Amino acid sequence: MNATFSGASAQIEPVIIIGGGLAGLFCALKLAPRPVTVLAAAPIGRGASSAWAQAGIAAAVSEGDTIEKHVADTVSAGDGIVDESIARLMASEAAARVHDLLGYGVPFDRDLEGRLQVSREAAHSESRIVRVRGDMAGRAIMQALVKTVENTPSIRVLEGYVVEDITTENGAVTGVIARTEAGRGEKVRLASHAVVIATGGIGHLYAVTTNPSEARGEGIGMAARAGATMADMEFVQFHPTALDVHKDPAPLATEALRGHGATLINRDGERFMLKIDPDGELAPRDVVARGIYAEVMAGRGAWLDCTKAVGASFAEEFPTVYRYCRDAGIDPVTQPIPVIPAAHYFMGGILTDADGRTSLDGLWACGECTSTGAHGANRLASNSLLEAVVFSARIAAKLGKGDGKPVDNWSSGSVDRDDLEAEGDTAAMTTLRKTMSASFGVIRNRDDMVDGLKTILTLEKDNRDPAFRNVLATAKLVAVSALRREESRGGHFRTDYPEKRPDWQHRTFLSLDDAQTYVDAMMELA
Repeated sequence: MNATFSGASAQIEPVIIIGGGLAGLFCALKLAPRPVTVLAAAPIGRGASSAWAQAGIAAAVSEGDTIEKHVADTVSAGDGIVDESIARLMASEAAARVHDLLGYGVPFDRDLEGRLQVSREAAHSESRIVRVRGDMAGRAIMQALVKTVENTPSIRVLEGYVVEDITTENGAVTGVIARTEAGRGEKVRLASHAVVIATGGIGHLYAVTTNPSEARGEGIGMAARAGATMADMEFVQFHPTALDVHKDPAPLATEALRGHGATLINRDGERFMLKIDPDGELAPRDVVARGIYAEVMAGRGAWLDCTKAVGASFAEEFPTVYRYCRDAGIDPVTQPIPVIPAAHYFMGGILTDADGRTSLDGLWACGECTSTGAHGANRLASNSLLEAVVFSARIAAKLGKGDGKPVDNWSSGSVDRDDLEAEGDTAAMTTLRKTMSASFGVIRNRDDMVDGLKTILTLEKDNRDPAFRNVLATAKLVAVSALRREESRGGHFRTDYPEKRPDWQHRTFLSLDDAQTYVDAMMELA
């Protein structure tokens, strides 16, 4: 195949989108008929965290709900550092993006009168989660988008292409360097002055995560290495209720179960969250995660008891979680579900403006790999899918649809691979995941974080793998950001600085050069 991809639309330079999840595919569809090349390490949709999202999309579409209420809840959950203008923009465009998804064939639940059916989740003041069959929103959205992409002639999909580098000239993007065969094959160069990173989050940097193995932060590290500025890299959200059944990734017990009235108990049957927060099980995720973590570390364990709140209707109302439980030999109708916090969502990432621009000319970003300012220190439940579609659409609006002429043959060059399987972790990756969980997990302190950073630096020194170089860059940025923020806020909790500090009530910004300067100074003091 010709790696330069010339010919099909010589007048309009194709946009390169890195990532085949919700943000990348939605952006590609909104760009049509402008030619787009989507580069995906795994078959589109399959390696995406979005496909595993159980709850749905937050949108103020029900009677009595308002955009202002949605913004207020988002700001409150974000623990003092949400960019309110961004949160308002996101909430105000939610209904339009839900309408787009309906147009792409997403079968959102409706009531008997045909209105969108919504549910409530933790830290939301209203019922505003638009969902599909209770807990199947992510899968249904991705299935609909993949089908639409496959029928859109302006979108070329290259599966099994792992992007290793963003090429630049005079501070502007010129294209990417990728490797075929899921990173094991030949190296190819693709030219474009418009590159969109939509590579997802960093959950797989942690030993226990709900994310697929592709969520290793490679796109974030790649952008940082190209010179882009990062933001809020210390803020990792741990989902409180992953199933503690020793699977990787850990299956997720959706937030909606607690919204339905399920309770958290320890080995003695005590509802321990009531002692921690007056909202109990519906407290913000970081509070619930720390509560569960403390019970597990104390040897009392933690279980999600759905037997009374859901009971016999479990299989019908929450089929995904029901299947996870039955696969693990648990009957959630009659038995509490063992749970443990797991790395779930990343509030930090590549700094972007309201239109998805990064600090690097020609580089755009959307989805979980970004830090737009919408989430602050702690994401409000179900704002993640919303952020992905809102800002990917805004990127498409800025890049434009070209001259408006439909592309008839661009997608004919697609490379679709059904035989791609994620490889197991290398020894180095296993070491990194254990290190991130131990040093930069639910609870942190300086001594552990310094030890963790030293391990990352050792892995970096010994590394010869171009793709893993990007992973390590992301890990180093998380480590330095966490060390620099000397307080506890949102998803970042330090036992040596357990309180919030007014002088830290702001977002943080960091380049890879800044991180290295911090490391050099730390080593001099050691």
